[in-house]
Amino acid sequence: MASFESVSTWRQPEPEPASGSRTILIGDVADTINRLSPRRLRVAIDGRTGAGKTSFGHELAAALRGLGRSTLRASLDDFKYPWRDARERGYDRVTGEGYYRNAYDFRSAVDLLLVPAGPDGSGEVVLCAHDPLTGVDHRATFVTAPDDAVLIVDSVFALRPEYDEYWDFRIWLEVEPDVAVARGIGRDLDAEGIEEATRVRRDRYGPAEEIYIAEVHPTSKSDLVIDNNDYSLLKILPSVSE
Repeated sequence: MASFESVSTWRQPEPEPASGSRTILIGDVADTINRLSPRRLRVAIDGRTGAGKTSFGHELAAALRGLGRSTLRASLDDFKYPWRDARERGYDRVTGEGYYRNAYDFRSAVDLLLVPAGPDGSGEVVLCAHDPLTGVDHRATFVTAPDDAVLIVDSVFALRPEYDEYWDFRIWLEVEPDVAVARGIGRDLDAEGIEEATRVRRDRYGPAEEIYIAEVHPTSKSDLVIDNNDYSLLKILPSVSE
């Protein structure tokens, strides 16, 4: 059994368990995924910015390792175009529309992460293409995924059409928009200050997420929808159809 983490400098620490019931539910989710196949699997954890995707991903990976599965952790935030590309090509990456349409490097995510991590892929997986903080190009940095490895990717927009066919299991974390905003501001307050942390969510992240939800209907594509408004009291919600 092995554990592989992204080399990105944009990483959050593994959380302490919020409650015994949360640990049990995540363990049940891990068991469901483990039973899908003994071969390599790819799991998406989607939701609004601030939904708790990264923490849930860390906990799910730990639970899968407890079942004897190797894990890989990644975020599609590490598969965005560098800011210099936006400047050189005249991309709008500031507005919600521009962020949603122009920020993500779909080709790198598919070719370097999702295809090789699949059951029939090479197993030579890149977990970070471009560091979102430093801009360093890591596309030549591979890990070799064992045949039983589960790739867990947490990201907004994970179920958009450019990625959706590559997932073997899809999880949506449901939180109220105001809860997500408050969590996101709290997370970035020290680094960005209250005005900037609030502005970027009002003008960029929030509008981009509304475009995504309206166009893609991610809850209808999800294998599991989980209410994560209260970290200590997770609840599985009914499936939603389009």
